[in-house]
Amino acid sequence: MTFLQSIPFETIGVAVFALSGALMAARKGMDPFGFALLATLTGVGGGTVRDVLIGIRPVFWVGDPGDVLVCLIVAELVFILGPKRVTWIEGGRQGRLLLWADALGLALFAVSGTAKALGAGVPALSAVALGTITATFGGIIRDIFAGTTPLVLRQEIYVTAAALGAAVMVALQALGLNPFLSAATGFIAAFTLRALALLRGWSLPAFPKRD
Repeated sequence: MTFLQSIPFETIGVAVFALSGALMAARKGMDPFGFALLATLTGVGGGTVRDVLIGIRPVFWVGDPGDVLVCLIVAELVFILGPKRVTWIEGGRQGRLLLWADALGLALFAVSGTAKALGAGVPALSAVALGTITATFGGIIRDIFAGTTPLVLRQEIYVTAAALGAAVMVALQALGLNPFLSAATGFIAAFTLRALALLRGWSLPAFPKRD
């Protein structure tokens, strides 16, 4: 049993991404159903795309609906908090919780997605790609459904951070490092890069706009 199988690592990622989806629903002023839908799409979206590409049947949340239940609980808890508490958490010196929840989910899914891909026997480069997809597609789906430009289209260091975490994990495992340390180091690499981008305003260079 691997490290990522021994603890509910992916479920933690699902919960954190579901939180980011629920916070986006709060910003958009959605009803409880909207909260539930956006949180669930965000929480399981990336993992669903990964499982479909790998050919895993059934998809992880179909075989075990516990992850969907986690999304629903997170969504309704945020809704119950009410607009004043959610606004206080997100605003001022408390920081941009939506972006930080997304950053944490990004790092968690980068390593859990990579681990599942490696466990399915895919090549190393494919495992990096699948880890990156797992980490980013939930946020992409969230932003599209919320009518917001996805982070990956805003010059954000987003996909790069996920790819870094996945690549670090794969490289360290190839060198024979313990799976726990490989996953932990990959997580730290992904979260650190994304956190620095948020704190220091780092972004990728963009091609000049043309008329």
